[in-house]
Amino acid sequence: MSGFTQSSERAFVLGLDGVPWRRIERWSEEGKLPNFARVIEEGASGPLMSTSPPTTPLAWPSIATGVWPDKHGIYGFQNLSSSYSHEMYTSQDLTQPTLWEQLAPAHVGNVPMTYPATEIDGTMVTGMMTPSTEQEFTHPPELRTEIESRIPEYQISLDYPKYADRLDDFEEAIDGMLANRRELMRLQMERAGDDWQLFFFVYTAPDRFQHLVWETDRLLAHYRQLDELLGEVLEYTETHDSDLYVVSDHGFGPIHELIYVNHFLEREGYLARREDEGTRSAFASLGISRDRITNALERVGISEEMLVSTLPRGLVDSVAEQIPGDHALYDVDYDRTVAFVHGAGNCYINDSERFERGVVSPMDVPDVKAELVDVFESVTDDDGNAVLTIEDGDELFPTDDGSPDLVVNGVDGYDSRNALTDEPFGDTGTYAASHRKRGIILGHGPSIDAGASLRGARVVDVAPTLLHGIGQPVPENVDGRVLFDAFHPEATPSRTKVERTSVSSRDRDDVDDDFADVEDRLKGLGYME
Repeated sequence: MSGFTQSSERAFVLGLDGVPWRRIERWSEEGKLPNFARVIEEGASGPLMSTSPPTTPLAWPSIATGVWPDKHGIYGFQNLSSSYSHEMYTSQDLTQPTLWEQLAPAHVGNVPMTYPATEIDGTMVTGMMTPSTEQEFTHPPELRTEIESRIPEYQISLDYPKYADRLDDFEEAIDGMLANRRELMRLQMERAGDDWQLFFFVYTAPDRFQHLVWETDRLLAHYRQLDELLGEVLEYTETHDSDLYVVSDHGFGPIHELIYVNHFLEREGYLARREDEGTRSAFASLGISRDRITNALERVGISEEMLVSTLPRGLVDSVAEQIPGDHALYDVDYDRTVAFVHGAGNCYINDSERFERGVVSPMDVPDVKAELVDVFESVTDDDGNAVLTIEDGDELFPTDDGSPDLVVNGVDGYDSRNALTDEPFGDTGTYAASHRKRGIILGHGPSIDAGASLRGARVVDVAPTLLHGIGQPVPENVDGRVLFDAFHPEATPSRTKVERTSVSSRDRDDVDDDFADVEDRLKGLGYME
């Protein structure tokens, strides 16, 4: 390591999606992950608290910007409109400047929520939420040709539903995806040469693997691969005298039951399903449901994704509303609904000021919110234990009037879903594990203190800490703080005040691309109904 009085002028963020602190801590102590153990011994480490809810589309933008969702503008995979329709969030919805817009040259690889690629001084290969490699997913555009030539089997993600009952094949596919991603990282390293200030590369494989596999031996084998690639990155950052931050957007843990949150709203009279009348009634009397139609179409080679990609979204929505089903969006009667849950536990009161068919006066929202908290707090298991966590949207997201009113999710062991069901709980099926709050943060580099423990670190603290650590100003409006405990007392970042700078909000451009394949992949992971 370099002398303690020095500091670096560049930083590398190695993102490991969904890696929990407890596993890294334990397996490092047991000598099973030597490179993680080395970083912990020679650098700073600790748990990293995620967003609420602890999900990929909220947390990675918070890591990259240093602000919570109410400032960066992304609350999930899909944006809910005032007319109860939704569209995919994209990089154009991000309103706070990212690290790669503040530092240059920058090289960004596989970071979720970066599609479409933005023009930066450096290279970018977009990650999760990219429709396919048929799209322009790179900057500069010609980088796509180089990837196709060097990594011909490169893909954004896997078709998860087809691996539901084939875990051996799934493990092999994940290994292949990890290897291809690693080759992409090497390609971008070669492109970067010695002239770079930021490298930000994310591996989503651990998250994807753990959703379907939570067996210790298989997990350890996967984590050994992560340890090996960490060793490669360590060598690279030491060669370039760079700070290294290893971070995960959230943790992970086993689940044993699904919990359908909208069921409780319907049971208590706050949510009403659409009645089967007119066309819906005719379909219902014939036993025709949305599932039966899509299954029949797939048998003749017409997938739901093909329909969505071929027909305008408005037409798809209007047709879907006429077919009976259990969808949390299409099958709700909003003229009779007081509140509903959309996305990852985002509960909205059907406010007449916010929604086109709202039935709740804005002045009544606080009282309704209090009633909903009572409803959710009353949900217990057979032993009388609460099974839902409830957080106030106004407290979580104070700067945005359009944020969710409440965020409601299952406690550890329960994974929440939004489908309209007659039963409150359900079997997890193919899903073995899901998200937890505690991820990881590890720091290593010229100014990082050996053996330092980081306490109380949050995802929004990564960006300001990284910026100050390499002598760069920190945006005035960040929600995070500089983690001074990470730095050696005699290192430059410890002996200098945090310089502040003003930033401007980014303008939003519409993205009209087809996200059908993205939706299918998200459904396969349980992220969407």
